[in-house]
Amino acid sequence: MRWNGQAISNDDGALPGLELPALRTAGLLRTVRSPEFAGVAFHEVLAKSALSKVPPASQMPFRWTINPYRGCSHACTYCVEPSTLVLMADGRQKPIRDVRVGDRIVGTRRDGSYRRFVETEVLAHWGTTKAAYRVTLEDGTEIVASADHRFLTERGWKYVAPPAKGGGQRPYLTTNNRLQGFGLGMAGDAYTTPPESPEYRRGYLTGMIRGDGMIFEKTYTSGRIAMFRLALVDHEALARSQDYLATAGVATNRRPFSSATATRQAIDGIFTSRQANVTAIRRMIEWPDAPDRSWYAGFLAGIFDAEGSCDGQVLRISNSDERMLTMTMEAMDALGVAHVREPANKIGVTNIRVIGGLASRRKFFALTGPAITRKLKIVGAAVKTSVSLRIVSVEALGTESDMIDITTGTGDFIANGVISHNCFARNTHEYLDLDSGRDFDSQVVVKVNVDEVLRAELAKRTWTHEAVALGTNTDPYQRAEGRYRLMPGIISALADSGTPFSILTKGTLLRRDLPLLQQAAERVDIGLGVSLAFADTPQGKELQHAVEPGTPTPRARLDLIRAIRAAGLPCGVMVAPVLPWLTDPLAHLERLLDDVAEAGATGVTVLPLHLRPGAREWYLGWLERTRPHLVDGYGRIYARGAYAHKGYRDWLWERVRPLIEERGLGGAAMHRTRAAGARAGDGIEGEPHGEGDYPRGAFTGLRADGTGAASLGVDVGSETLF
Repeated sequence: MRWNGQAISNDDGALPGLELPALRTAGLLRTVRSPEFAGVAFHEVLAKSALSKVPPASQMPFRWTINPYRGCSHACTYCVEPSTLVLMADGRQKPIRDVRVGDRIVGTRRDGSYRRFVETEVLAHWGTTKAAYRVTLEDGTEIVASADHRFLTERGWKYVAPPAKGGGQRPYLTTNNRLQGFGLGMAGDAYTTPPESPEYRRGYLTGMIRGDGMIFEKTYTSGRIAMFRLALVDHEALARSQDYLATAGVATNRRPFSSATATRQAIDGIFTSRQANVTAIRRMIEWPDAPDRSWYAGFLAGIFDAEGSCDGQVLRISNSDERMLTMTMEAMDALGVAHVREPANKIGVTNIRVIGGLASRRKFFALTGPAITRKLKIVGAAVKTSVSLRIVSVEALGTESDMIDITTGTGDFIANGVISHNCFARNTHEYLDLDSGRDFDSQVVVKVNVDEVLRAELAKRTWTHEAVALGTNTDPYQRAEGRYRLMPGIISALADSGTPFSILTKGTLLRRDLPLLQQAAERVDIGLGVSLAFADTPQGKELQHAVEPGTPTPRARLDLIRAIRAAGLPCGVMVAPVLPWLTDPLAHLERLLDDVAEAGATGVTVLPLHLRPGAREWYLGWLERTRPHLVDGYGRIYARGAYAHKGYRDWLWERVRPLIEERGLGGAAMHRTRAAGARAGDGIEGEPHGEGDYPRGAFTGLRADGTGAASLGVDVGSETLF
């Protein structure tokens, strides 16, 4: 970056060693540091130009680009300890380290005089190292967070700790405050779903089969008949039961039990009529002499799936068998779940009801792990704190710890059972609550007047309305866009002037501007592209997390493609970068292109990995530490520099061309930004473009030492590349 005039040089990375005095003499308005973006400094500047002309030597298929940001806020900061439990939309809880972009979780929203639990989406996920504080609540809940993290109290949002000396004033937690939510009632690491041990599985089958199964054995003159049947509406519980039986060596057949009617859902069942299987099942569900905690947890999960309900925010388990009722209460006592036994009704059915409000219900679900998710959900319920979540202490641990935060559509999430701000105030002006004067780890230059400058440039008589490409250097829908909202002004300026444009992104924030893009498409040709290099498979997601930490998952990007197409807009996909031996196997490409076609993409461009200086050192260092057997092969493919050897490019194109044609993905991936008549995939033959030409490309956030990259054990195989 050359600060004078905001001209763009070849250095599109972060800006280490930035001297603030130099910035002040080059059009800097201010440098801001906000608690919502801990670890990131935003340098707000007045840009002198918005349109950047692409040098002819780059061989890009477009001449003009716009970059509202210099630097990238995709891979930044904090805020809670990685084992902190996040409440998912299906009612389960998952450590925040395992939450991914695109996941559906629970947030909250004001609804008149109430705040209610609502479903929301994870838009970003990132981590850093921060000084750690432990917040302890009266019910026993603990949560470790940074000083800048905020929780919802009865008096509004408050930070964990006061600001550093000289950092101004802000509301922070004291022992007079009470947090909002349901809490955990214990330390977070003890509040997790029990492992599926043999005893847990045996307990689950006992509760399920004794609660809702049928075992029939009888001897006739023609011989002995034995049969087992378990029929359920909920497929989750049926699948778990069948799996647990199979693990114990009992094979069952699954088939329809009853068809759907106007008032009843279809029911499937699992069956076996082998005498040996029926005998084995009887033994498995015998009452144990001395059940352990794991068996109790499994039993409660099984009996709840079979005979339990949680309608109207009341959790009950119903049965008429005295032994079942006694064992249910014994198991609840063993796990510390408060309950009462209600009188039997007219037909002899008794309810065991969990008491203590939402906190007790969540505790029951967490400690037992039922299979049926529809019974676990709390979306729509009002936030009512039924246990004491008063602050007992806020303790500085005196150490720095890994911290993780997520960005959500509601601006909050449920962390260890309490309402937590996600430290990224979308659609608000809370960034004006500055935390200035600290050292910073990264810098993002924000051209705050880019839309005004762009309108002036587009109004010039010399402007010929050539196509403009966005997303060619840094992602215009990076996290910072949620704060600064520069893209709506840019889109409107281009459309108002009659200038066609394209946008390439991996960020799901583009969904926000779909209505505006629909309006723009009525006046000018536009193209939208989503970068997607990894298939939505366990191996693909693991590899994506290793080389693209903090970016949306394959599934989230596929959902973005669907949303764009549902809005009636074109959406191409840049399958880039293709990683030799890692993402170029035929099976991976087939699955990826199948998913892209199913999502409705209008075209595909496939680009091999591009290793510019900087990205080359990071990526090859990671490769050497995690997959050393591939290093020599990469040395051959990239022996001549940043671009893959022509032999590899030819080989890759021959591999993907029939796959593209078979799936009807031959349309241009980026409408109006490619030469007339170009075929999808032609980018392989020439210079990489779009995402493949990022200075850090798909490896933004990959640390130089390769840490965090998990080994996949990929076999090179015997294919000859060139």
